[in-house]
Amino acid sequence: MTNLLRRALLVACTCLVGTSALAAYPDKPVRLIVPWAPGGSTDAIARAMAQRMGESLGQSVVVDNRSGASGRIGTEAAAKAAPDGYTIALVELPHAIAPAVTAKLPYDLLKDFTPISLVGTSPLLLFVNGSKYKTGDIKGFLKDARASAVPITLAHSGNGSISHLSSELLAGASGVKINPIPYRGSAPALTDVAAEQVGGHFATLASGSALLAAGKISVLMTTGPARLPAMPQVPTAREAGLAGMQFNQWWALVAPATTPIDVIERLRKEAIAALEHPATRERLTTLGIDLKGSTRDELRAFMRDEVHHWGAVVRKIGLQPE
Repeated sequence: MTNLLRRALLVACTCLVGTSALAAYPDKPVRLIVPWAPGGSTDAIARAMAQRMGESLGQSVVVDNRSGASGRIGTEAAAKAAPDGYTIALVELPHAIAPAVTAKLPYDLLKDFTPISLVGTSPLLLFVNGSKYKTGDIKGFLKDARASAVPITLAHSGNGSISHLSSELLAGASGVKINPIPYRGSAPALTDVAAEQVGGHFATLASGSALLAAGKISVLMTTGPARLPAMPQVPTAREAGLAGMQFNQWWALVAPATTPIDVIERLRKEAIAALEHPATRERLTTLGIDLKGSTRDELRAFMRDEVHHWGAVVRKIGLQPE
């Protein structure tokens, strides 16, 4: 047998093995890392996606909550996982902000991950005490804040978090003086908003839905480009005359860098199908989440733009990396 024939047979066998492996994928459960604790909006999205994707893939998609260090522990675990399609992660807006506010990140959002698909977006809402302000009364809130002799207290979920940046952007756009107060997440922050221990907090509808339904808190404005259909009386930041406050929270599926593109495309196909399933849409749209998929290239460009945009915002505000 000639060397040329041997090489041809070797290439053919290698292709057959690769094709066979792809055809068998997945042959074991897929791990979906969520870098936050159970119970939040990101966890709710992950569990809804995991259920539908598991059914269509024929293997369980197991949600693995790896919280800690402002999401760095879980995200690093995902970045360093084997790039074989059996570990994926749900990333979001805070991951695009992190490079500008964290001195040493153990991962690079744009280099250490392969994009799969955008999952959805949701505006942030300014929540305040339900007995102090009626829904949509952003003008009354700002009038009182400007007349106050002391800065208005606004809770946030940590230095450089989107709730922190939202508070600083509100101060810059309105001329209101604020006193940002750090909390360990939106749940305790909104509990104190309801108890009048703090003046307000920016969060997604998913985070505040329970207290909102109980009448303990109310919504003054949304950072989205349009009013929410479920809350037509709540104005947008633009309608309230607050420039530079049109933005959304977002979520996306990614895999470790160098994961085979054929596997990525299979995951993307199943993710899109999950997003379009009526059960998923019913479960998540009630939380104010606008479900939307994307191509790999669209998500890559989107994340790059978000990193650049929020880096500029952080520099303008004057926050220093910690």
